[in-house]
Formats: sequence, structure tokens, C-alpha cells
Amino acid sequence: MKTVYLAGPEVFFPDGAAITAAKRELTRSYGFVPQIWNEERDWPSDKFEIGVFIARGNEAVMSGSDFIIANMTPFRGISADVGTAYEIGFMCAQGKPAFGYTNDGRFYGQRAAEDFYGGKVAPDAKGVTRGPDGQMVEDHAMSDNLMLDGGMHLRGGLVARPPAGTVLPFGNLSVFEACLAAAKRFFGTAS
Repeated sequence: MKTVYLAGPEVFFPDGAAITAAKRELTRSYGFVPQIWNEERDWPSDKFEIGVFIARGNEAVMSGSDFIIANMTPFRGISADVGTAYEIGFMCAQGKPAFGYTNDGRFYGQRAAEDFYGGKVAPDAKGVTRGPDGQMVEDHAMSDNLMLDGGMHLRGGLVARPPAGTVLPFGNLSVFEACLAAAKRFFGTAS
């Protein structure tokens, strides 16, 4: 059975343990073995060393996993959790299939224009959409930065999302389940 590293910011949520347990159960129901670093270990006492300890543990689990499914729902901003973005890159750099999902059906460009710039964007003389600070608003009809979506696509994966404009709560796993179904098709294990 293929092992899948489940990435995302759920660890920060008050109901994160319940969401993670539900994700693990769904993952098993699709015939995959869910991989998440086990935090029940002897912890260092220094804050910095704790961070290094967690990073080392996550990288070891990723290295031992066949592929990744990452929760790319915007977290503390308009983009995916930066740690999750690192994990996607880590897996892609190993040439492993990568799948992602977001519960925010809006493309990155729309979120940047609406949520970051409050709708105060306009095309410049060359037709490039820019914010009031002069920065270009990236819009490639992708769920997040082109390196995340593009990297997954180049390895046969995808970024699943709800219908355009729909924003689902973090705990809604319907789009996560769409990733599981896509991974099952990718690996040729569809029943």
C-alpha cells in the first residue's frame, strides 16, 4: 500500500486533532497509509532545538512516504501555510507525486486583489494588474503561487478546490477526499 504524507496547518487549530483523525480514517478508506510525524517522543528543552527536532522528524516521515496530500487552504493570510509550502517543495524535489487541496475556491489572484489589496488594484499601462504599492498581482488561474500548483501538476498531481467563489470551513473534508480519489486514479488503484 502507498504511504501518503498528510501536510497542513491543522496542528494549530483547536479542533486539529479531530480533523486529523478524520483525515486519517478517510485516507485508509481509500487504501492508503496516512503518515504524520508522531509527536510522542522525548523533546529537547530549548525552543530552537524543539523546532529543529520537529523539522527533522517531518523530513524523515516525508522521505519515507510515497506521495503528499497538502492542505493549501489560505492560513494566516492569502496563501498556503509556509510550512506546508516547504513540505510540498520537499516532496516535489524528491520527484514524488504531490496533490493539494484548498477549501477556498477563489484563485490566488482574486484573493490577492480582494483580501490583500481590498479591491484597490488596477491595470498599469501594459495591462498588468498592480496593487497601490506597485506590485504585480499574480494571476495564473491557480489556487496559489505558480510554483506550488505548477510543481504538483508537473508530477501528475493536482490542486483540488471547491467551485469558484465557494469558501468551505477548514474542517470540511470534501475537497480533501477529491484528492484521495485523484491519487487513487493516479496510482491505478481505482476500484
